[in-house]
Amino acid sequence: MRFLSMYKSVERNTPPTQEEMVAMGKLIEEGMKAGWLLSTEGCLPSSLGARVRRAGGKLSVTDGPFTEAKEVVGGFAILKANSKEEAIELARNFLSFVGDGECELRQLYDADCPGQPGSADRDRAEVA
Repeated sequence: MRFLSMYKSVERNTPPTQEEMVAMGKLIEEGMKAGWLLSTEGCLPSSLGARVRRAGGKLSVTDGPFTEAKEVVGGFAILKANSKEEAIELARNFLSFVGDGECELRQLYDADCPGQPGSADRDRAEVA
């Protein structure tokens, strides 16, 4: 199974220190080698972003920063885990490394994963 982990924290306006970057690099390298980390990226400050919304058939664009947000997405990772519980453990480990904040985990759609709408196993079972 794959999970999207969105890291949310109070937005910082300063870049990470060299020490923080080295430590994060080691964690990323470990995760890639072990196979539980498929992809990861950090996000630049929301002041450089925009929100695009559609409501009532109308589109609107709001430029950052998003001061009304109590927390912002600081980065994301695509994790490979055998269960939701395993993904939670990976997120707990990450948070113990980076400090305060939260990781929102969302399982990603996979057509070959049993039990998901449109999965190949379910489709084969319906044909049989």
